[in-house]
Amino acid sequence: MDPTLKLGDVIGVATDYGTIRRGDIVVFKTNPNSPIAESGLTDLVKRVIGLPGETIESTPTQQIEVDGQILSEPYLPTGTALGPPIPQQVIPAGDYFVLGDNRTDSSDSRFFGPVAAVQVVGVVTAIVSPPVDARALGR
Repeated sequence: MDPTLKLGDVIGVATDYGTIRRGDIVVFKTNPNSPIAESGLTDLVKRVIGLPGETIESTPTQQIEVDGQILSEPYLPTGTALGPPIPQQVIPAGDYFVLGDNRTDSSDSRFFGPVAAVQVVGVVTAIVSPPVDARALGR
């Protein structure tokens, strides 16, 4: 999640979070059958990019489109590369499409598919150490 989160950052997570919104950073359980879980990771932290029922894809110019509209991502530094492309897909009901902010080096929905709402543990509400402007969290 670099540059928003760095290794060793301490985060606050709300488990009673209400509605998940685009731009939220979520903590979720990995699928126990995924290669990520086999590596010993049980929880991941990623940013919600796509919501249930939306169509998502990346353009040849490395931009993300949601329902045909270019996604604005003010939380990323200007010029952040997308990394691997996003093939056009409809996000199933009850699922979220998540990406890491370090797009060129992130295991995310481009690799393991959408995340089911039941996998979500909570929404990141604060970076406790070191403190960070809340706008970077999308809330």
